[in-house]
Amino acid sequence: MSTMPTPAQAAARAKRILAAIRADPEFGAFEAATLEYSSDWQCFTGFPVIERWNLDSDKAPLFAEGLRALAVKAAVFDLTGDERLAEVPVAVPVDEMTHAMIAQPQLLARITGRIGVSVIHQTDQEHTDYTAGDFTHLAYRLAWGEPPARYWLVKEEVDRRVQILTARYASIGMDRAGREHDIEFAAA
Repeated sequence: MSTMPTPAQAAARAKRILAAIRADPEFGAFEAATLEYSSDWQCFTGFPVIERWNLDSDKAPLFAEGLRALAVKAAVFDLTGDERLAEVPVAVPVDEMTHAMIAQPQLLARITGRIGVSVIHQTDQEHTDYTAGDFTHLAYRLAWGEPPARYWLVKEEVDRRVQILTARYASIGMDRAGREHDIEFAAA
């Protein structure tokens, strides 16, 4: 089994990975395709945990944060070769953005192929238990400074906000935090 790199090692490698992704000739197409995917963003407990969430004003900053998260994960994988170690904790809203990025598989595969890195993300292994002071937070701070608290919400705060959202959704007939309803569309 591999050992986890230090946050400093991951940060240095993540900065290089992010710079290479941004320098790729297809980066603009990748960004445009990811942001266009916004009409399909239907998670009720991912992006909506952001206070006063607004798709138009939040999608570009979240795209930047998603790239940074993928770069940290790719850096850990690059340094260890271990997919499980590379699944570092990521804040829920940022994780949702990575899903939009991964929904552009051809562009992402060509970009990562050209720069020689692997993007690691597997839902059954992901960790959305990000918290201040954890590995991801330390590596991020060393690479880019303090992560924006608007998007990098710690797990306890996400859980609290999901409870609020779940109650609000239930009040309009959306059960299981928006994953179920009993609306009969023919009757509406």
